Amino acid sequence: MKKLEQIPLDGDLPSPKGVALAILDLCRREDATFTDLAQLAQTDPALAGRLLRQANSAAMGGGRPVASVLEAIRRLGLGTVRNLALGFSLVDQHQNGPCQGFDYQSFWSHSLLMAIAVQQFGTTMNLGSGEELFACGLLAQVGRLGLATVYPAAYGRLLQDTDAHSPLVEREREHLHTDHNELTAALLTAWGIPSALVEPIYHHEAPEASGFLAGSRPQQLASVFHFARCIADLGLAPESEYGNRSAALLLLGGKLGLDADALDHAINELMPRWREWGNLLKVPAAALPTFAQMSAADARRPELSGTPTALRVLLVDDDATSRCIVESVLRDVLGHTVISAGTGAEALAVAVDAQPHIVITDWMMPGMSGLELTHALRATEWGQTMYLIMLTGLDAEDEIAEAFEAGVDDFLTKPVNVRTLRARLRAAGHYVQLLEAWERDRAQLKQFAAELAISNRRLEHTAMTDLLTGLPNRRAGTDALAKAWPAASRSQQPLSVLVLDIDYFKRINDTHGHAVGDKVLVAVAQELQRAARKNDAVCRWGGEEFLMICENTDLKAALLAADRLRRTVESMKIDAGGSPIRTSISIGVASREASMIDADSLVNAADRALYRAKESGRNRSCIIVQGQLRCLP
Repeated sequence: MKKLEQIPLDGDLPSPKGVALAILDLCRREDATFTDLAQLAQTDPALAGRLLRQANSAAMGGGRPVASVLEAIRRLGLGTVRNLALGFSLVDQHQNGPCQGFDYQSFWSHSLLMAIAVQQFGTTMNLGSGEELFACGLLAQVGRLGLATVYPAAYGRLLQDTDAHSPLVEREREHLHTDHNELTAALLTAWGIPSALVEPIYHHEAPEASGFLAGSRPQQLASVFHFARCIADLGLAPESEYGNRSAALLLLGGKLGLDADALDHAINELMPRWREWGNLLKVPAAALPTFAQMSAADARRPELSGTPTALRVLLVDDDATSRCIVESVLRDVLGHTVISAGTGAEALAVAVDAQPHIVITDWMMPGMSGLELTHALRATEWGQTMYLIMLTGLDAEDEIAEAFEAGVDDFLTKPVNVRTLRARLRAAGHYVQLLEAWERDRAQLKQFAAELAISNRRLEHTAMTDLLTGLPNRRAGTDALAKAWPAASRSQQPLSVLVLDIDYFKRINDTHGHAVGDKVLVAVAQELQRAARKNDAVCRWGGEEFLMICENTDLKAALLAADRLRRTVESMKIDAGGSPIRTSISIGVASREASMIDADSLVNAADRALYRAKESGRNRSCIIVQGQLRCLP
C-alpha cells in the first residue's frame, strides 16, 4: 500500500475541520485527558449528541445509560472518539460537492449502512470494539469521496461512462493513476487508523485475493467488511436486484456461520438503526422490506420465474422417512429434479452418472459419513463444482467449522424447515447460474484463445515472410543464423553461407519495367527454393539479394552447391510478355573459421566474396578462405 505522498493528486483531499480537527490534534498529545476531550466535544452540540448516541447503543452491552459527554468519552475511549469525530465531520462537510457523476447522498447512505453492519457482525465475531468498527465502516470507501473531491470533472466522466465494462478500480487506475482502495488506505493511515484495520479495509472488496491466512483476524475482518458492503449494496439496490443480491448474501452468510433465519433476523435489526442514524446525520435511509421478502422478490417477477428450478439435486440420507419428506418438498414444492441415495457409497456411485448440481447429505450415516462423502466428491474434478449442503442435528461450532474445511458450502439443521430449505436452494441456484455463466465464458475464452493463437501464428508467419517471393525474409534469415552459429560452435561442425545476387537486375527493371522485374525475382526465388538441399535455408536478404544457410556443410560442398544453383538459374527462361528473359546470378561463398567471432562475420565474408564475383564479370561463384578471395570461371 502506498503512502499518501506517493499517490499522484492534483487538489485538496477531504479532511476534518473545526472541532473534529481539534480533537484529532488533541488525541495526538501524550497528555490528553478525557476531561480535555469532553470540554472540546461539548463545543459542538451535534457531535456531543452523536457520541452520546453511540455510547448508549446496544453494542455497548446494555450497560447503564450515560448522560454526560465525559462519561460517553470514557466509555468509548480516546481512539474511538477521534475516529467517530473524523467520520462525522466528513459526513457534515460533504453532503454535496462539485463532482457531477458522484451521488454524495447515496455514498453516505451506503457508508452508514455498511458501518452499522460492520459494527453488528464484527462485535458478534469478537473482532474488535463495535464503535471503532463503526467508524472504520463509515470511512471504508472514503477514497471514492477523495477522488470525487480531487478530480471532480475527470472522476465524474469516469462514473458516467455507461459503456465501460471494466471494473471501477481498473478505470480509476487507467485514468487517474490510483484507485479508491489505495487512496482510502493512505487517508486512513494518515489519520491515525491502526494498520491492523487499514489492511483488511484495503482488501475488503476482494478478500479472497488478500493473501491473509485463512481464519486469521485480518482475513475475518476483510470478510466482515466485504459482507457489510454487500448488505449496504442490497440496502441501496433497486427492487429488481433484491433476489440476486439476497441470494449472494445467503452464500456469504453461510461462510460466516449464519443460516437464513439468523441472517434474516440480523439484517432486520440493522434497518431501524440505519434509519435512526440517518436522521441524526441527515443522511437518507430508506424503509425496506424484510430480508425474507427481499429474498422472495424474484418469485414475483414473471421474467425470472423458473430461474432457480430445473436443478438436479442428489439427496443422501439413511433415514428413509426423513429422506421421503425432504424429497417431496424438493420435488413437489420447489420443483427440482431429485435423485435419492440411502448411503454415502451409493451416493458416490449415483453422482458419477447423474452429475447433480447440488448434493444435500446427512452428516451421520453408517459406512460412509456425510463428511467422508464430501472429501470423496471434492477429490474429483467433477465433484469440485457441486454445491454441497450438509444436514446435521449438531449445533457445535467446531463440527460446523470442520464441515466447511472439508468443502461443504452450506448447512441445514434437522429437522429441515421448508422456508429455510427454500432460501438455501435459492442461494445454491444462484451459485449454479454463476457457475454455468462462468463455464460459458470459459468456453468462449478458449475459442477466442484458439482464434488468437491462429491469428498470432499467421501474423508471425507474415512478419517472417517476404510478401513478393514467399521466401523467409531478412528477419527470418537473421534468426536462423542466430540459431545455426552457436549450434555449429558447440558441435564443431562446419557452417557455410551463400550470398546470391541477380546480375544486371537494374537493367531488367529499366528495360522491361518493375512488373517484369518482380516476375524475375519470384521465378529466381522459386528456383532457388526448389534447387536447395533439404537442410538448406533460403531467404530473401534484400532487393535482388538472397541468402542461403548451409548447416553441416564445409567450403568445398558449399562451393559445389553454389555452382549448381548458378547453372540452374542460368538455364532458366522467364516469360516477359511473349519474349523470354534469361538471367544469371553471382554468388559469394564463405565458411565458418576460427577467426570469425559471430554470424555477422561469416555473412560479411560472403559479401566480400560476392563483391569480387561481380567485379570479375558476374555469373560466377567466388570463395573466401583466410581472407583470400578466389573466383571460379
